[in-house]
Amino acid sequence: MSVIQQVVDYLLYRAKALKLHGVHSPFVFELYHQVIQHDGDFYAYPRVEAVRQDLLNKDKTIQVTDLGAGSKSINYKTRKISAIAKTSLKPAKYGQLLFRLVNHFQPKYVFELGTSLGITTAYLAEASRKAQIYTFEGCPNIAAIARQNFDYLHLHNITQVTGNLDQTLPLQLDQVPQLDFAFFDGNHRYEPTIKYFEQCLTKAHEGSVFVMDDIYWSREMERAWNEIKKHPQVMQTIDLYFVGLVFFRTTQPKEHFTLSF
Repeated sequence: MSVIQQVVDYLLYRAKALKLHGVHSPFVFELYHQVIQHDGDFYAYPRVEAVRQDLLNKDKTIQVTDLGAGSKSINYKTRKISAIAKTSLKPAKYGQLLFRLVNHFQPKYVFELGTSLGITTAYLAEASRKAQIYTFEGCPNIAAIARQNFDYLHLHNITQVTGNLDQTLPLQLDQVPQLDFAFFDGNHRYEPTIKYFEQCLTKAHEGSVFVMDDIYWSREMERAWNEIKKHPQVMQTIDLYFVGLVFFRTTQPKEHFTLSF
């Protein structure tokens, strides 16, 4: 997708996005007010961001195996850790949103499809030390760097699953009784996104929360997001432009919200 088209999409999103006064669902109103728009600090924020800063300063190079849609700005196999950190890590704003969501909903079983260097994983794990975090990464060398970061932060509730998601995701889903929270950032193509979403649905329940990353990253991702919204098991969605939140609450009507963030 061209830069011009991305700008147009973002302007269209801003034109549709509601502020708090335009939200009439009590569930979404409370979530938006208390969690999404929360601007206070948590103990985990400076801990995780210090690790991010360290990664941004690492000039060491590693060999990268890319099994997803690839990077928009890097397309070679030997990369500096600092370059991976600069282009692949979610901004603090979104990592901290994931922290607040997990802190609010207190899921027991959490899947993250796409570890990268482990910054978002750390936010997920810091939010609830009682949660079991399963994070999936295709590249062994990147997974090794992430493990070093988890050890540094003393995060012991993380299970790393390394390999191709096509093989590792179904196997790991069979090992958990339910899936309470999932962050989808493992592949930015239409067919894999829909496939992984539907596989995870087999363990979803009324209170599950799915977070789809980069829903406007490409036309394929926009198509996947629109199809997810139409899925019969999906009841509520929240479009925050860079991420989309998916809920399955059958006690409320099917509604889709575009909110300013």
